[in-house]
Amino acid sequence: MSITTNEFSGTRRLVLKGAGVAALIGLGVIPFGGRQALAAANDPYPTEAFKQKNEADAIKALYGKTAEPSDKVKMDAPEIAENGAVVPISATTTLADVSSISFLVSENPIALIASYRIPAGTLPSVANRIKMAKTSNVTVIVEAGGKLYSATKEVKVTVGGCGG
Repeated sequence: MSITTNEFSGTRRLVLKGAGVAALIGLGVIPFGGRQALAAANDPYPTEAFKQKNEADAIKALYGKTAEPSDKVKMDAPEIAENGAVVPISATTTLADVSSISFLVSENPIALIASYRIPAGTLPSVANRIKMAKTSNVTVIVEAGGKLYSATKEVKVTVGGCGG
């Protein structure tokens, strides 16, 4: 039995569509079953927090309360970022019952850079590369036991970034 070009194209399209749908289900874009749909309904994307121009408004929109500085929150960020387009940053904590970790940059056009939900029983450690417009304070907020804790560090940006 031989497959003609038209039959092969149709089969290939079907396989690619199936792979695409499987990938979207795996990423959680298309809910598969009630568990993902329920999780999405209970944990909506913080749209308002990502629209805020300053740190205080972003923290209020995301958490509804203020954070207190804590030496139990450790942030690793460079003192000088040679390229503001890719600034490596990470945060860890020894606090118990951590439910989220968020990064904010005070001088960026949008203050909230990233916010992560930390599942129970997971090591509270997050690393990312962020984009910074210019020299600014970087703040990490850790939500643990219903309270907010923070650490702040100034990062000097020498080239590039959000602003150019």
